[in-house]
Amino acid sequence: MNKLTYQPLEYIKVTRPVSRIDYVVDNCRSKRVLDLGCWDETALYKKETPFWLHDRIKKVAKSVIGIDSSPSLPNGGIHLGNSTILKGSVTDKQLISKFDIDVIVAGELIEHLPNTFEFFLLLKEVHPGKRFLCTTPNATSLSNIILGIFKRESTHQDHLSIYSYKTLNTICKKANVSSYELFPYYVKYSEMRTQSKGYKKLLVQFAEKSINIAETISPLLSGGFIIDAIL
Repeated sequence: MNKLTYQPLEYIKVTRPVSRIDYVVDNCRSKRVLDLGCWDETALYKKETPFWLHDRIKKVAKSVIGIDSSPSLPNGGIHLGNSTILKGSVTDKQLISKFDIDVIVAGELIEHLPNTFEFFLLLKEVHPGKRFLCTTPNATSLSNIILGIFKRESTHQDHLSIYSYKTLNTICKKANVSSYELFPYYVKYSEMRTQSKGYKKLLVQFAEKSINIAETISPLLSGGFIIDAIL
């Protein structure tokens, strides 16, 4: 992990961006996984694509327990082979502590929570020493910087916060996470790609590739960050 001084002009050494989904999936291979916030409004049309993280995880994991509070989930949950998705809150201490797992995944979740710091403390309390893979959008992403020039912003209506490299580092430190690393990930316009056709789809792919090249050059402008931690 970087030892930061939090000076305004401090140099931050950041690695080259990675593929968000591939990184998480590779680290869930043959593991018992607790996938928090695994079902959202995009899950239904991502099921037949390589862009739904939970589906990719269950194909390589030993077993997966998913938890999500989405109203589109039935009260009895969903069973998908070696995966079970339960309807419930990701901050329900009694629920999330009842499973014997190796890895906790929180993919694009913490930006939806009212208190990420308390969430980290909860996970550390109920699953101390476990591997924790958390991904979240980047407050200084190039995509939003470009959109900002044109008086626009790409933020979902359910997002309550957005984090930078330093703020994520601060949360991990103050929550006394045992060890952690932050890795930038490449932006992927998966929702636009799955919903576009013809020349529009080609334009989306071109824009994504162009942004990815810039992210390689300047990783702090990447689409988001992965926290790879031991709680």
